[in-house]
Amino acid sequence: MDVPLGLALIIVGWLGVKLIRPPWWLIAVLLLGGYLLADSLLAPVIDTAVK
Repeated sequence: MDVPLGLALIIVGWLGVKLIRPPWWLIAVLLLGGYLLADSLLAPVIDTAVK
């Protein structure tokens, strides 16, 4: 069964919000921080560290 990565992330994120109930500001900070890190100079470093 092949599930697109975007769909899997949406499902996991939705379940995490429903089950853990983090504050909305924390969700916004994590999303914005991840977006900014993906476009920063640190992106290649993070990419090699994750692989």
